[in-house]
Amino acid sequence: MMSSFLATHRDELIRMCAAKVARRPMRSATQLQLGSGIPLFLAQLQRTLEAEERHQPMESLRISGAAGGDALAVSEMGVSATRHGKQLLDLGFSVDQVVHGYGDLCQAVTDLAFELDAPFAVSEFRTLNRCLDNGIASAVTAFNAQRDASRAAEKQAQASEREEALLQSLRNSLATATYAVVALELGNLPVSGSTGSILKRSLAAMRAHVGGPTLEELQNPPDAAA
Repeated sequence: MMSSFLATHRDELIRMCAAKVARRPMRSATQLQLGSGIPLFLAQLQRTLEAEERHQPMESLRISGAAGGDALAVSEMGVSATRHGKQLLDLGFSVDQVVHGYGDLCQAVTDLAFELDAPFAVSEFRTLNRCLDNGIASAVTAFNAQRDASRAAEKQAQASEREEALLQSLRNSLATATYAVVALELGNLPVSGSTGSILKRSLAAMRAHVGGPTLEELQNPPDAAA
């Protein structure tokens, strides 16, 4: 039976998965992936198979979910795969690497079974495929949701930085313009002088950020030219 096969060869299957990962370009097996994702999935798969051997279909579905997935019924495997998908994103994995991780496990099971000439029932292969399908779906869904949330947060942070930089520039220009006006009034200085030039530059800087007519446009409106 597949459940007994998984229990007996658990460590060998984990080692085989690690070897498959190591051979894949641009990727290495992390302690987190090998220490939680693969062993946990194997344990849940084994418990699913054991529940079906005891003719407990509801327990089997509680552990690993129904074929095709069910958004309204949260399974134990779905919860852990969701958490695993988020962890892989944090580790810098891509979505195809998430899928390959589950494929490595499936390949390890079939390769070792062929090597040891271990016979499995068709129903057991169906259960294996159902668990892999649900695990991949949950992990990829969580991976994409977490990635989208991270990107949205990054864009929001960038927008906030740009907004703060704009506000700071406006504050600086406004302060300079205010000081220039005070100097013009207290010193009874001409607007055409150096202090007036500072005021004009400050106003031009603010106009560049928020728009509006230039001093030249105000002094020479289109109607006057006509």
